[in-house]
Amino acid sequence: MDLRTRYLGLDLAHPFMPGASPLADDLDHVKRVEDAGASAIVLRSLFEEQITREKARTLEDIESQQNFAEANTFLPKPDEFHVGPVEYLEQIRKVKAAVKVPVIASLNGTTSEGWLSYAGLIQQAGADALELNVYHVATDPEETPDHVDSRIVNIVTELKKSIQLPVAVKLSPFHSAMAHLARRLERAGASGLVLFNRFYQPDIDPEALEAVPRLVLSDSHELLLRLRWLAVLSGGSPVSLACSGGVHTTLDAIKALMAGATVVQMVSALLHHGPFRIATVREEVGRWLEQHEYESLDQLRGSMNLARCPDPAAFERANYMRILQSWRD
Repeated sequence: MDLRTRYLGLDLAHPFMPGASPLADDLDHVKRVEDAGASAIVLRSLFEEQITREKARTLEDIESQQNFAEANTFLPKPDEFHVGPVEYLEQIRKVKAAVKVPVIASLNGTTSEGWLSYAGLIQQAGADALELNVYHVATDPEETPDHVDSRIVNIVTELKKSIQLPVAVKLSPFHSAMAHLARRLERAGASGLVLFNRFYQPDIDPEALEAVPRLVLSDSHELLLRLRWLAVLSGGSPVSLACSGGVHTTLDAIKALMAGATVVQMVSALLHHGPFRIATVREEVGRWLEQHEYESLDQLRGSMNLARCPDPAAFERANYMRILQSWRD
């Protein structure tokens, strides 16, 4: 079965790849992921705070605020980051030299400030595309939803002024008008969307008065939210769509593709089972398509999206009511 796909303008052998994670932290891991059949390599994110730290002394200033020592445990220390900005560029060069598949770099930030010029260095280092992770929690009661959305659109607009790399925007699911934001990002120059960023919640140690980061890996239940928005967006947008979060099994992957995903990013499943989970899912998806008499991956992709529904809003409302009535003791 031919599983070839095109993501962010890149021709890929199939839709399955690791998401941004420690899986690409060193060359041994990267080679294992490529040997497992990954169609592309997505690097871990470099953060805006890392790039601007020396100029703005952001982290040092935070650490100097001794009056709020307990609250500061929510914030990372410089040595907690995997690599710095200079090392990140070298990592791109090394990975590009080590693998034959496309390499997608990742930047994580929330403002359209000078740190975005770093994207030009990422392009020069040889990355084939850039994933922009805009993890932002709106805590200011004066910040409006439109301002939150415009912040992201402005970042993409500024990025595209300085680079030719295709850009995929990794969003959270908590925007009030997701379809409208997707359209704005497309017009700003985004080539793709990654659905979704996981919001990791810190815990609190009441005895030590410290925030305790707890990394909880995803499971298949998290896929449902992705399926909904893949189905909504894939019918009306020409941009590439990556499903990120909740894909653990072959059926998970098939559902994501049916909903309209261009590619499927896997992290938790690979951390649980090893990188060759990619090869297993790829082979089993191919067999499933043949058994169900699909002629191509394109025939499957988007077959369950809302473009097939004459009134998507009414469908969503009806489905909501059906679910609420489905409980039986």
